[in-house]
Amino acid sequence: MLADLFARAARGEYPAPDGSFRVVAPEQDGMSAVIAFSAHHVIVTDADPDWVASVLPADDLSAPLNPPFLAELCAKTGRVVNNTDQVLVADHLDGSPELDLTPAFDSEHERAIRAHGLRTDVRVWTCEGGLVLVGRGLGGRWEVAAEVEENARVKGLGRALFTAARTLVPRGEAVWAQVAPGNAASTRAVLASGYRPVGAEALLLRC
Repeated sequence: MLADLFARAARGEYPAPDGSFRVVAPEQDGMSAVIAFSAHHVIVTDADPDWVASVLPADDLSAPLNPPFLAELCAKTGRVVNNTDQVLVADHLDGSPELDLTPAFDSEHERAIRAHGLRTDVRVWTCEGGLVLVGRGLGGRWEVAAEVEENARVKGLGRALFTAARTLVPRGEAVWAQVAPGNAASTRAVLASGYRPVGAEALLLRC
């Protein structure tokens, strides 16, 4: 269900902006989340849908991603909110990365370690001044993360890394980026790399 939802969103086919929400059970990876599109929310949880409806205000479109509901949902399911991110997507690019990337199979970089805790099939590459990785996340979608060393910032490397990720996923697959709303530098780099805003989401992790 989630894979189809994300595939449609990557094509620009979004859920109807009717102010509704739906509750779907976690998939085999067990990941829970609250996903926000324009005036439509998808709540991935094993909590009872009737309970979810009982604690969500009917007249507040922002309620599913607001702290009061997230706190109640976490308390109900024994999870914690990882972060609330803006979500963007880009199509695969043919060809090879313009950067000189080196596979880093056993990377101990903090971002790589974090990715292995949240994703499967994680693949990491490094270059002078930076790191980029892709892996399968929520709903099996391909997700990107990138890191630019402090002395290499403001030189376009972030944009190049996010662009490279579009060549590193299988042909025909979209690549998804999750960016903290306050991270303006990453937002600029992702947008400049051809990613399109889709919505927002909060992952709910096991304690």
